[in-house]
Amino acid sequence: MAINEAVYRQLSGELQPKDVTLVAVSKIKPASDIKALYDLGQRDFGENYVQEVMDKQAQLPGDIRWHFIGHLQSNKVKFIAPFVHLIHGVDSEKLLAEINKQGKKLNRVISCLLQVHIAQEETKFGLDASELDALIKAVTTDAHQWSHIRIEGLMGMASFSDDQAKVRAEFQQLHSLYQLYTPATTPQVNFSVLSMGMSGDYQMAIEEGSTMVRIGSLLFGARG
Repeated sequence: MAINEAVYRQLSGELQPKDVTLVAVSKIKPASDIKALYDLGQRDFGENYVQEVMDKQAQLPGDIRWHFIGHLQSNKVKFIAPFVHLIHGVDSEKLLAEINKQGKKLNRVISCLLQVHIAQEETKFGLDASELDALIKAVTTDAHQWSHIRIEGLMGMASFSDDQAKVRAEFQQLHSLYQLYTPATTPQVNFSVLSMGMSGDYQMAIEEGSTMVRIGSLLFGARG
C-alpha cells in the first residue's frame, strides 16, 4: 500500500475534534491509492487536472467528494460541473460566470471558494482584496443572475518559505478577509469554509483559523 495509514489515522484524530476538513490531495496518484484511503474512511479528495479527475471519478465510488484545487480554465468547467463537490480556485468573475452557466444547464448549484492571492510569489493565482470585494458585491447585488453558484468561503496558498512569521502573517491576512465577509449570508454567499494549509504548514494554518486543509505528500508520499 502506497499510502501512509498511520499518518492518516493521526491526522484524522487531530483534525476531527477541531472540525477541520481534510482534503487528501491525490493528484498524479493512482486510483488504487485513493481507494485505499477511501477504505479507511476518507471521502474528500483534491485534484488539480480536469482530465485526471474525470478519469478517477468514473472508476471510483460515487460518494467521494471531489475538490478541484488547481487553476481552472473557463473552457473546462463543463467537464467537472456535473459531479464536482467544491471548486477551490475561483479567481475571476469570468470563471465564476462560467461555473454559474454550467450549473444552470445542469439545474445544479455548484459550490465554490474564491481564491485570494496572499503569497508574495508572483506565480500564485488569486484575487487581491479590492477584486475580492468587487466580486462579492457583484454577486450579492444581483442574486438572480448568480442563482447556480454558492460561494462558501475563501482559499489561499501561503508563500513557500521557511520564514514562519511571514507565512503566519499571510494566513492571518486571509483569515481577516474571511471574517469580514462571514456575516454576509445570502443564498449565493454563505461563508463557512476557509481552505488554507498544506502538508508543511497545516498546523499553523489551523491555529490561524483554517477550516479545511489540503494534504498530499504526508499521506501519499512525495511526488516523483
